[in-house]
Amino acid sequence: MDFDLIATLADVFAKHGGPAPAVAQTYSPTDFSIRFFLQLAIIMLACRVVGWVGRKFLGQPQVVGEMIAGVILGPSLFGLFFPDAQAAIFPKEMKNVLYTGAQLGVGLYMFLVGTTLRLDHFATKAKSAIGVSISGIAAPFVIAFLITPLLLTVPGLFAEGISTTNATLFMGACIALTAFPMLARIINEQGLQNTSLGTLALTAGAFDDAVSWCVLAMVLAAFGAGAGVAVLAIGGGLIWAAFIMLFGKKLLAPLGRMVERDGHMSHTVLGLTLIAFCTSAFVMDAVGIHAIFGGFIIGAVMPRGLFAAELKKKVEPLTVILLLPMFFTYSGLNTRLDMINSLDLFLIALGVLVASVLAKFGACYLAARMAGEDNRTALGIGALMNSRGLMELIIINIGLQKGIIGPALFSMLVLMAVVTTMMATPLFELFYGRKARESGELGAVPSSAAAGSPA
Repeated sequence: MDFDLIATLADVFAKHGGPAPAVAQTYSPTDFSIRFFLQLAIIMLACRVVGWVGRKFLGQPQVVGEMIAGVILGPSLFGLFFPDAQAAIFPKEMKNVLYTGAQLGVGLYMFLVGTTLRLDHFATKAKSAIGVSISGIAAPFVIAFLITPLLLTVPGLFAEGISTTNATLFMGACIALTAFPMLARIINEQGLQNTSLGTLALTAGAFDDAVSWCVLAMVLAAFGAGAGVAVLAIGGGLIWAAFIMLFGKKLLAPLGRMVERDGHMSHTVLGLTLIAFCTSAFVMDAVGIHAIFGGFIIGAVMPRGLFAAELKKKVEPLTVILLLPMFFTYSGLNTRLDMINSLDLFLIALGVLVASVLAKFGACYLAARMAGEDNRTALGIGALMNSRGLMELIIINIGLQKGIIGPALFSMLVLMAVVTTMMATPLFELFYGRKARESGELGAVPSSAAAGSPA
C-alpha cells in the first residue's frame, strides 16, 4: 500500500489518460489560435441567445440556458444536423485547449462563490446542513443498491464483467451529486447568496459532491488505477482542506489589510490572490478530487469587506461571460442524447430519472424537516439539492472514458442531469421563492440576473 501511494504521488506530473492525438503534424499554433477565438465567439453567442430564450419563455435562469447551449453545440444537435461544420469549428484536436479554459472558468467562479460564503449562517444552520448532506448521500446509494442489479441485466449499459459493487458505487455517486457550480449560479441568480438557506444548500452540495468524487476515485482504483488513487484523493483532499481552514484566514489576512489601507485592490494584491487560487486548485486537482473544490475552499477563507468587493468587481465579469461558458460547451461536446433510441431504453431512462428525483429531493426534504426547518424551507432545499447539472456530465464522461458505463447509460444520465437541473428553479420558486418575495423575507430577483449575469 505504501509503495502504491508513493507511486501515485510520483505520477502527479505524469500523463493522465490515453495518448493524445498526433496534432503536431496537422495543427500549428496559428491553427489553434484561429479556431480558439472563433469557438469563443460562437460559445458566448450561443449562451447569450439560449439563456435569453430560457429566461423569456421558460422562466429558467441564465445558467440553465448556458448548460443547454453547451449540449446544443455538441453532437446532439449542431453535430447531428451540420456534422461537417461542427467538426470544423470544434475539432477533436481542440478539446484539450477548451478543457483547460473550462477548468479555469469554473474554478475561478467557485473561488468567487467561496468569498460570499457566510460562515456565520453555516454555524447557525450546521445541524440542518449536516443532516441534509448525509441524507443526500445515503438515500441515493440505497436507491443505487436497489436499481443497479436490474440495470446490469440490460446489455451495454455497464462494462462487461463489472462487479455489482463497483456498478452500484458509480450509480450512487451519480445520483448523489448536486451540481455544485450550477447550484452556486442558481443561488446567486435568485438572490440567495447572503441567506442562511443559500449557505445551507451550498455547503451541503459541496460536501455531497466531494463524497461522490471520492467514491469515483475508489471505483477507478478498482478498475486498475490502484488503491493509491483513492488514498491520495481522500487523504490529500482532507489534509489540504484542513490546512486551509486552520491557517488560511491568518495567512491571507494581510491582503485584506492592504486593500483597506489603499482603498482599492492593487495589481500586486490581485496577483497574490490569484496565485493562492491557482495553488489551491492545483492541489485539489492533483490529488484527484477537482480544481473547483480547491477554488471554493480558498475562497471561503479570503478576507471579506472591501477586499471581496474589489475582487468580485475585477474578476467576475470576465469569468462569467467568457470563461465559464467554456465549461458547459466542453461537456456538451461529449454528450449524445440520440443514444436513447428505443422504447425499452426510454422507459429505463425514465425510471432512472424518477428514482434519482425521489432519492435526492425526497431525502433532503425529509432531513431538513427533521432538523427543524419549516415545510416551505425544506421544500426549497430539496428543489435546490436535486439540481445536478454539468458536474453530472463530468463524472459520467469519466465513467464513459474509463469504460465503466456504455453510451446508452451515459445518455440516460445526461437526460437525468438536464431534467433535474431544469426542475430546480421553477420548483424552488413554487415552493419557497415566490411566497418569500411576497412576504419580504427574500428580495426581488437581482436585476443583473434578469439581464443575464449573476448577482
